[in-house]
This record gives sequence, structure tokens and C-alpha cells, in this order.
Amino acid sequence: MRRYLELFSYFLITLLICATALAYWQRESLSRLMAVNRLFDADRIVSNFSNMEAAFLTVPLDRGDTAVSPLPRGVEMTLPAGTQDWINERTVTSLLVLKGGQLRHESYYQGTEPGDLRISWSMAKSYLSALLGILLQEDKIRSLDDLVIEYAPELKGSAYERASIRNVLNMASGVKFNEDYLDYNSDINRMGRTLALGGTLDEFAAGLTETIGAPGEAWQYVSIDTHVLGMVIRGATGRTVPDLLSEKILRHLGLEQAGYYLTDGEGVAFVLGGINQTTRDYARFGQMIALNGHYNGIQVVPQAWITASTRPSAPTKAGRIGYGFQWWIPKNAVPGEFLARGVYGQYIYINQAREVVIVVTSADRRFRDPGVADENVRILRALAKSL
Repeated sequence: MRRYLELFSYFLITLLICATALAYWQRESLSRLMAVNRLFDADRIVSNFSNMEAAFLTVPLDRGDTAVSPLPRGVEMTLPAGTQDWINERTVTSLLVLKGGQLRHESYYQGTEPGDLRISWSMAKSYLSALLGILLQEDKIRSLDDLVIEYAPELKGSAYERASIRNVLNMASGVKFNEDYLDYNSDINRMGRTLALGGTLDEFAAGLTETIGAPGEAWQYVSIDTHVLGMVIRGATGRTVPDLLSEKILRHLGLEQAGYYLTDGEGVAFVLGGINQTTRDYARFGQMIALNGHYNGIQVVPQAWITASTRPSAPTKAGRIGYGFQWWIPKNAVPGEFLARGVYGQYIYINQAREVVIVVTSADRRFRDPGVADENVRILRALAKSL
């Protein structure tokens, strides 16, 4: 009987420990889920976008030991007429303008500060494109026309089975995916909840089985495509994207802060939109791209890749905004004019001919209203033209 009581006591203690651990895990998960569900609330969105670690798991990026690269101040520019109204209407949180590498304007709004690590959202896609270009040059990836399942075999049997790396880079995978951020039950929001609850995005991607057509036939902006590119990179190298991005790109930029990536439950980086950096550090990345991949005396990204990735190669409809390898090309763009873009009003605008880089971060809950995207590009062009 005594032995039975001892074993029963051990069982209760073990059960209590497990229950406590489960309660703690559930509390942490529920806390993150609640934070995600209120991520875009009007009274919280600005603060949330500077504190994403409260809602998601994260992994640090490594800036290395390179000295901070200067952004020398030039003559302060005069903002074009209507810019301040646009700043107010679009809930802009920061605006930074470089001309020839010189800082011509820098301002912060809505209580944000220069040291804030702001969420990139889909601007992160352009970072991943730059990394993929490096790995292609290093022959870690043989060809853009290889099927993604050659590097990510877990996607066999999914909607990605017939898609090539080029198809996915161009957002022409043919995979059916609802990208509506305002629809609670959309694929993109289900993916966000998976992320918050510690689920895995690899399984989420592998679970997609419906298509809208053959790969390469039509363009449809599908953020999970970029996660698949991350799977390809991990499969090709056996390394994580944060480690590779830090080693191949970030350590050469002289960043002010290391920044971090959002991750899923297995520590896999949220490569489709999870970078968090300061506005100035986004500008340093943009300046490197504007200089055809050259920065601080080093060819960071192959020049040929910059040229190839920033031209409109995707099968978008005529007369609409163009798309390249995870870069946007505005309508009626001049040569060397392109941008990284994220939901809620995040931009890295580059005009190589004018030697201009503009970074905008925002918390614009009306970013999908008709005409907003076109107006944003108009303002960015007006800022570039005024210098």
C-alpha cells in the first residue's frame, strides 16, 4: 500500500508539472493569439508595428562587427506640396530620403522614434530575393528553372509540385491562396494564426493542394510563394535564412541595430514579411540595391541579379503594375525605378537614375482603399523629382 501511495504521489507530481507546463504554454500561445487578433486595431497598430516580438516568436539577426556606415546629411530638402497631408492621411510613421547616399530628409510620426525596429511586412520579400541571387551565383541553386520540390521534397503532392523556382519568384506558381488581410478566414490570416500559435509554415505550405492554373500562366500575388523560396534556400544550403541573410548581406551594410525575424513554432523565419529593422537600416539595404549590389567597397549582391530581379518579368496584366523577382515595378516606370512594398504602407522606393532611395513606414489601415497605392507612388515620385 505504501508503495502504491508513493507511486501515486509521483504520478500526481508529474501530472501537476505537466499541467503547469501546459498551462504556461497555453497562456503564452493564447497571449500571442490575442495579440495577433488585435494587431491591426486602430488604437494599437502603431505601437504593435514597433513591438512585434510581443505577438510572435522571433530570432535575432546578426549585424556583425562592421562599423556603422554613415548616412551623411546633405542639404535638407523641401517636401513637395501635399506631402504633409499625405503623411497624415496615410498614418505614416517614418519618412527618410537619400540622394546620392546623403540624408536629405528624415522624420518620425505617431510617437515613433529612429531606434524603433519597425516591421517590414512584404518588403522582406525583396531581401530574400537578394539572398537567392547570391546563392545562385555560388551554385548552391543550380537553375531558376529547377522545380521547387528538388530542394523542398516535402512539397511533393502539394499545389507546388509542378512549380519552378522562377514561377515562385514571379508570383506565378498557380497556387490558390486568399491574400485578403481584411478577411478573418483568409489563407493569409489563417497563416498568421498558425504562426502565433507556434505552428509550422512548412506544413501549412505543404497542405495547400488547390490551384488556379498551370505554373507560369498567370500572376497572382501569393505570399506563401515566398515561404516556399525560403524552403528552397534551406534545402539547398542546409542552413537557416537568418544565418545566411546575416552572413551574406546584413553584416556588410554597417547597420545601426541587428534587428530580428519573426519565426514559426520551429524557429523557421517568416521570410515573406517578418524582418524588423530601423528606418535607417532599411535605407542602407535600399542604397546597396540602388548601387547595383555594391556597398562599403564590397559587391554584396551580384549586379546581374539586381538587373534581372528588378525588371518586370512576371506575367502581370497589361497596364497594371509590374512585378519581377519579388520586386515591384510601378506603371510607366523609367529604367532603374522599382520598389519593395509591404502591406499597411511600407516602402523602399529606388530610382537609380536620380540616385534616390526613399523609405516609408506606415500603419495605414486603409491601404487597400481604391487609389491609395497609386497615390503613394505619385508622392514617392514627387519626392524623388524634387531633389
